[in-house]
Amino acid sequence: MICMQLFLSFLQIGLFSFGGGYAAMPLIQNQVVLQHGWLSMAEFTDLVTISQMTPGPIAINSATFVGIKIAGLPGAFAATIGCILPSCIIVTLTAGIYLRYRNMTLLQGILESLRPAVVAMIASAGISILATAFWGGTGRICLPGTDWGLVLIFIISVVLLKKCRMNPVVVMILAGAMKAVPAIIFG
Repeated sequence: MICMQLFLSFLQIGLFSFGGGYAAMPLIQNQVVLQHGWLSMAEFTDLVTISQMTPGPIAINSATFVGIKIAGLPGAFAATIGCILPSCIIVTLTAGIYLRYRNMTLLQGILESLRPAVVAMIASAGISILATAFWGGTGRICLPGTDWGLVLIFIISVVLLKKCRMNPVVVMILAGAMKAVPAIIFG
């Protein structure tokens, strides 16, 4: 039964997550954290981190991770198939349609109108992750409850990525080290 729930939940995510993995994050959060309670918000933030660090699309990595956590290998298989099945069907069907009508003005207008919605979904996921990191997923954003160490790591990471054009993998390793070293030294 749980494998069927995983399959159907990730089938919905796969069906409605236009714009790629980051656009799917609010949908995954809604299904996994809010509707089913399979993960806490802190675990969801860890899921996003792990999904970004592992090779492959973030939505599929997330499905596999949640499936394994909830129902082991069968759960991972069910969630992953549920996540990719809609894409396989939709891409196969729309590829033929797009190739036939790609120069049509109406089609170009529809594709352009989807872009702002995708950007909003990505921004929503980013804000949720930042709020969880800085304020511990309590749902309350307040200055006294801010984890200033994580804010500093975030700022340093942004500077390294944007100004120094450092490799994102190196920045992730450095960010992990910046968080781990004080914990190791001060216990």
